[in-house]
Amino acid sequence: MSIRRKFGWNVLAMATLVAAVAFGTQAPSAGAAAPLTVAQAIAQQTGATGTVRGYVVGQPTATSTVIRSNFPNDYALALADSAGETGTTRMIYVQIATGFRASYGLQSNPGLLGKQLDVTGKLSAYFSHPGLTTTTAFALVGTTPTTTTTAPPTTTTPGDYDGTYYRTAIGKTGQQLKDELNRIITPHTKLSYDQVWNALKATDQDPANSNNVILLYSGRSQSKSTNGGGVNDWNREHVWAKSHGDFGTATGPGTDVHHLRPEDVTVNPNRGNKDFDLGGSPAAECQDCFTDADSWEPRDTVKGDVARMIFYMAVRYAGTDGWPDLEVNNSVNNGSAPYIGKLTVLRQWNLQDPPDTFEKRRNQVIYDQFQHNRNPFIDHPEWVTSIWG
Repeated sequence: MSIRRKFGWNVLAMATLVAAVAFGTQAPSAGAAAPLTVAQAIAQQTGATGTVRGYVVGQPTATSTVIRSNFPNDYALALADSAGETGTTRMIYVQIATGFRASYGLQSNPGLLGKQLDVTGKLSAYFSHPGLTTTTAFALVGTTPTTTTTAPPTTTTPGDYDGTYYRTAIGKTGQQLKDELNRIITPHTKLSYDQVWNALKATDQDPANSNNVILLYSGRSQSKSTNGGGVNDWNREHVWAKSHGDFGTATGPGTDVHHLRPEDVTVNPNRGNKDFDLGGSPAAECQDCFTDADSWEPRDTVKGDVARMIFYMAVRYAGTDGWPDLEVNNSVNNGSAPYIGKLTVLRQWNLQDPPDTFEKRRNQVIYDQFQHNRNPFIDHPEWVTSIWG
């Protein structure tokens, strides 16, 4: 072969290589990481963000329970590496964020059972089980993901108080844990009922508008200055209804900001002193709330908040300092007794709606600026199960 001909072949080979690179035959970039398997996601519960690929195998309703039919709601689903998996220890529980429930909740979409999904979220416990929370993208494998944008937190994450504030509670369970938490959270600054107004303007501030507060049940963002008793004003909702123990608004449980929240003056009496349960008719001026003669169901995104406020009250006010011994029971007809229900429902809400940034920030503001005590069930939602089963 002549030198000229050999040179021509070399040029052709070089051109072919350049074309291959230009048209994408190069190795995939590091950014195109494969989704985690369910087994990998279970082993990597670090709080980092990740995408998990798995088959929809049912809906978790408790730590060790996943159902495959008669789905009660659209809040959660379970993924596994096999479509036929039945062992919950080989499943990851996925919290379905509000914006995805219509498309990926199993009550609305039972046909998703057995389908393979890619889901992006935070690799952290859900239902006290390996989970994927704060989800931001869902997709059937082979389709374009549906995503949402989450606003960045407005405050830093609260510190780890296990070695300080909760030091003497760590390792305890059941009644011993409840008693120790009562001892820890009982010493605190007590506010007057008038001081509660300013506290709520700080604790429930809208992260997107510092001039507003977020109303608990209705979810409406409303000017801080419209507190009062007029039409469309907001007032102070006692989540543990003050008639359940008849403690009124004297300084004490009636002014404890851990269970007081801003709410519309019309919605507040609609809830009244009803216990918490599922079902009923849609509540006036409160989208996604339901009520009947003896119970109130708040919107999905605050169900866990409500439950953890109730459990806080049952631990803080245990009959040890002159106030009634508040207890959570399984009734919705408690009247003026120092009880509130429904325990089984509240336990479920604590599991299905874990603490979010807003709730954690609220706990921190109360601790830093007002009462200087914490709601332990926001810091450790698993303690609800440890105490109440």
